[in-house]
Amino acid sequence: MRPARGLGHGVVLDFDGHLGAYLDQEGARVIGGLWLLAARSPRSLVHLPMRGNRLPVGAFGEGRRLDVVLVPRAMQFAPSRWKQVRARLRGGRPQTVELAGVDPEEGLEIDYRARHYAENRDLFRQHVHADTLFMTGTAKVFRETAGRFFDVARQGPGFVPGHPNYPHFCTEFHRLDGILAAGARDVHVEYCTRWVTAS
Repeated sequence: MRPARGLGHGVVLDFDGHLGAYLDQEGARVIGGLWLLAARSPRSLVHLPMRGNRLPVGAFGEGRRLDVVLVPRAMQFAPSRWKQVRARLRGGRPQTVELAGVDPEEGLEIDYRARHYAENRDLFRQHVHADTLFMTGTAKVFRETAGRFFDVARQGPGFVPGHPNYPHFCTEFHRLDGILAAGARDVHVEYCTRWVTAS
C-alpha cells in the first residue's frame, strides 16, 4: 500500500551515523496515519515513496535520500526482495482506508521502564536496501510510536522564527527508548516549514 498522493514536503536522509526525517505538518500527519495503518495491516507492506522529494531549507549535511517501507514483522519480508517488488509496482487500485477508533490527539501511554525487560520488548529492526529504509516491527511498536509524528504535526507549527525555542520542533527514535533493535540507528524527526524550490 502507498498513499495516492506523494508526500511533497517530507524527506528521509541517511547520514551514515543516524537517519533524519524532515516533515511539514501534513507530511507528519500522513506518516502518523500510515504508521497506524502498518499496525492494523499485518499482511501489507506500506510504501512511502520519498526519494524524489524536495529538501528542507537548511538541511544539514549531504545525506542520501531514501524511500521508506513499513514492514509488519509477521510478514517476514526480506528487504533483498524489494527491488523486484518495486519494479512490478504500477498505479494500483485506489482504496480508502479509515482508521476508526484512533484519536491521534490522545496518544498512547507507553511504559518505558517496562521496555527494559526483554519479555516486553517490541523493537524496530532497520535495513537500508535499494535506496529504501525498511522499518520492521510489531503492531504494538508501530501503534505506540505513531504519536511521535502526530506530535510533530500538532506542535511543530507553534515553533516559529523569533520564538525562544526556534529553530525547530523535533522528536527522536532513540536507542535508549527501548524501541530500536541492536544495530538500528537513531531517527531524528524534525518539523520544517521551508523547502527548496528544486529537487
